[in-house]
Amino acid sequence: MSNSEEATVLCEQTGGVMVITLNRPQAMNALSVQLRAELAAALRTAEADDSVRVIVLTGAGDRAFSAGLDLKEISSDPSKLRGASTAEVADNPANALMDCRCPIIAAVNGFAITGGLELAMACDVLIASENASFGDTHAAVGVMPGWGLSQRLSRIVGPSRAKEMHFGCKRIDAQTALDWGLVNRVVPQADLMPLAMELAESFAAHDPVIMREMKRVVDRGYDMPMGEAMVMEGEVSRTWNSRAQPVNVAQKG
Repeated sequence: MSNSEEATVLCEQTGGVMVITLNRPQAMNALSVQLRAELAAALRTAEADDSVRVIVLTGAGDRAFSAGLDLKEISSDPSKLRGASTAEVADNPANALMDCRCPIIAAVNGFAITGGLELAMACDVLIASENASFGDTHAAVGVMPGWGLSQRLSRIVGPSRAKEMHFGCKRIDAQTALDWGLVNRVVPQADLMPLAMELAESFAAHDPVIMREMKRVVDRGYDMPMGEAMVMEGEVSRTWNSRAQPVNVAQKG
């Protein structure tokens, strides 16, 4: 991972926490082909590094987390829109995030629009600054979501509210996002990254293996009927807990 001035993704590790920053502030951190490829590479590298236990994803500057796909890039080469619709992680950042086994915190520091909203929702925990806003403009630009927005948003905020966002193409503010359950917390801009680091460090304090397994179980179960999910949890629990040492469990408790 390069931290050169030309890099569209910057990575900085503090202890067990890797902060990944979308670095196109002049373009509201729009998701260009280069940025998507660099983000996928950064996630692969972080996941393969045993010293990285938690990832924080944010945007450079104070205006945008990400404004979504780079429409200027697409207008100059329409084939890039088709490329963004693939499932390949180098082009599909939502899949790249969901495939990553590390817990990921999205620190939404401004606009999270369309593809930027899809990116945020692919993370495990969302927190936002007071100036953050969230919206879907797919209908306005005449394309269909391809990174999970039409499915994931309704599961989080409910189908009626999701349709309001899809059909209206208007942004909701951070407080509304909090009220609707889209984000966990809203704080002043200056407090966003300190809160993200505080949460990340608290996650990183735990055994990284069980954290990754916990993430996997929650994500798998979310797509199952409750009965099947309970069976799956029971199977994982019996396998995992059979290896646990009672003395160690008592000491940690």
